[in-house]
Amino acid sequence: MSIPQSGGGPIERHEQLAEYLEAGCKPRDQWRIGTEHEKFGFCQDSLNPLPYEGERSILAVLEGLRDGHGWAPVLEGDKLIGLEKDGANVSLEPGGQLELSGAPLQSIHETCDEVNAHLKDVKDIADKIGVKFIGLGAAPIWTHEQMPVMPKGRYKLMTEYMDRVGTMGKSMMYRTCTVQVNLDFGSEADMVKKLRVALALQPVATALFANSPFFDGKVNGHKSWRSRVWRDLDPARTGMLPFVFEDGFGFERWAEYALDVPMYFVYRDGKYVDALGQSFRDFLKGELPALPGETPTLSDWADHLTTAFPEARIKKFMEMRGADGGPWRRLCALPAFWVGLMYDQSSLDAAWDLVKGWDAETREALRVGASEQALQAQVGNLNMHDLAREVVAISDAGLKARAKPGAGGLIPDETHFLNALKESLDSGKVPADELLDRYHGDWGGDLTKIYDEFSY
Repeated sequence: MSIPQSGGGPIERHEQLAEYLEAGCKPRDQWRIGTEHEKFGFCQDSLNPLPYEGERSILAVLEGLRDGHGWAPVLEGDKLIGLEKDGANVSLEPGGQLELSGAPLQSIHETCDEVNAHLKDVKDIADKIGVKFIGLGAAPIWTHEQMPVMPKGRYKLMTEYMDRVGTMGKSMMYRTCTVQVNLDFGSEADMVKKLRVALALQPVATALFANSPFFDGKVNGHKSWRSRVWRDLDPARTGMLPFVFEDGFGFERWAEYALDVPMYFVYRDGKYVDALGQSFRDFLKGELPALPGETPTLSDWADHLTTAFPEARIKKFMEMRGADGGPWRRLCALPAFWVGLMYDQSSLDAAWDLVKGWDAETREALRVGASEQALQAQVGNLNMHDLAREVVAISDAGLKARAKPGAGGLIPDETHFLNALKESLDSGKVPADELLDRYHGDWGGDLTKIYDEFSY
């Protein structure tokens, strides 16, 4: 989840809303990669989720990173709720999921070094206090009542709102984890093509990274329960966005979409003002019930853009949001997958050629199929396993063409970061399949074994 935005002046013209988005356009040599991943923390002996405070807690991990690894504190009131260092930040999801939002980096080599350093530092602290972390798309055993609540005003408001608009909003907030990558665009036309490819192929990422077959202590019938949760959260701010594929789509159309997303809050003087369900259009007119007579700043607009949760979204960059959190090596595979597709023009063109004939019903059916069956999904004449094989091949070609070397030039490009996905394509099994095999096999239906065997 995003931290409050800052630095924006007053909105005096409607055009500023789209101009804010367009200001994210960058020349190709300035395109960067920002990787975010979330993970669940738990007490090693009891297997219970970490509370916010205490000897074994989220706060203890944050303080350890602050005091022992040079991170600067981020406070909300008097509560430590995040950290910053070198363009990266560590933040908290509502149920205490620890998130690294990585710095904008030039290559997957750098991204993976960043992920590895972060997980090493977290493990160093966790080992000292009897804590572990695990990468899964959904909490396998914990109930909603067991989950802690982080001391962030944004989350308090969202929690109160979720039951009004769907049935799974609180499950998303407190009991799911994701890995995502944030990428740049060069122009409006480049953004449009990338966003269309991102939305159309998000189900392929969901399938390849599916890693949440358990929930509430049992098998849930989906390979990605996290993806299933997102389908019944809040239709006003989630989904596959068919309008993105309509003629004339661009920054202005995205701004109009975002204006119609109901508000959660306005951030003022370090506090979140309740604007649940209210309209940003009314805010522009000075008629927001939460702040009568006030009009928004660009910072308010930036905050509001973070409250739309489709499968891919734009702010001043683009976010790929369809993948479950997962094991260590897949945290580098996700950005590699999307960078290969998006940052080489030939690969982007090939990806668009692959998906441009699909209609909205096909894209949605692929989303559902990926959630339920991962690589075994079949939508009309589209077989997910075959589709994923073709998409990974396009990504691989894009990474080869980028030719970003690593290890001081000993590694010629970034293609090896796709190896985890290629192994899934060879075996037909994604992480969820492997977990189910273990559950029905040597675990004998004992889900507690997942914590020891799959923690970082």
